[in-house]
Amino acid sequence: MIIGDNREQVIKNIQTAANKRDFTAKVEIGDPVMSLDERLKLVNNFWQHQNTIYSKLNNGIGHLMLNVLAKTITSTTKVVGTENLRDLPRGGAIITSNHFNQLDTLTIKTLASKEHHKLSIVIEDTNLMLPGILRYLMNYVGTIPLVNSPNYIGKDFIKHLHHALDQDNWVLIYPEQEMWWNYRKPRKLQRGAYYFAAKQNVPVISTFVEIQPLSKLEKKDPNFYQTKYIVHVLPVIYPDVKLSLQARSEKMKQQDYQQKVAAYEKIYGKKLDYDFTAWDIAGWRGKL
Repeated sequence: MIIGDNREQVIKNIQTAANKRDFTAKVEIGDPVMSLDERLKLVNNFWQHQNTIYSKLNNGIGHLMLNVLAKTITSTTKVVGTENLRDLPRGGAIITSNHFNQLDTLTIKTLASKEHHKLSIVIEDTNLMLPGILRYLMNYVGTIPLVNSPNYIGKDFIKHLHHALDQDNWVLIYPEQEMWWNYRKPRKLQRGAYYFAAKQNVPVISTFVEIQPLSKLEKKDPNFYQTKYIVHVLPVIYPDVKLSLQARSEKMKQQDYQQKVAAYEKIYGKKLDYDFTAWDIAGWRGKL
């Protein structure tokens, strides 16, 4: 999680990773470090408590808080391109977006609310241990933790993902995996989101979030301008049932990446180039 002076170090980490083309590098500082056994125990405890009265009460509070945050923190967020959803069949879907902020889920929550859909969120397992209000939200807003364990993914994760989709939820998965703070560019995508979409035979709602700096400086850090967001809804991607599962998911991944790149180039008026510049971090006033 980025706090105060850590931002400058995080930006340096992003610069190093981008120039190495290491698009899934962990660049944040202070993330929980846990063994696989600890992660599995954490997530198993999470699921065991979901059906308790205490958890059901807190889930109600968590969703209320998420709705309030979406209306306040992202009150200036705009959504464009919803005409691409008009022929979307009824039922669940997987939604993908670029990952640039601890609370960027709120931008997709804004879209889901406008379209009258509940949103489930796939999170990295260690996010259940984030500090403060983030930990509460990660535990009580309809999240589906993901552990990098084939046994867990093949059984528990798929079961809970299928349940969410069966409830007609949109399920948010970040195919870039790691969060790169205020990074404007779309990164290379990982196949997981598209494998799950192909396996569950559901469409992928492709989005790209534009980050616009405002003229006002942040109150707590004058090295950064405040920002606002525009959610661009791109053409929906459907699994090609004539292909094998692997080929189907790979085709969906490539189409989503191409759409996100095209959206970036149109929005910002420049060709995608992964050589890092200070402009890549929206709102940053610093220099390299």
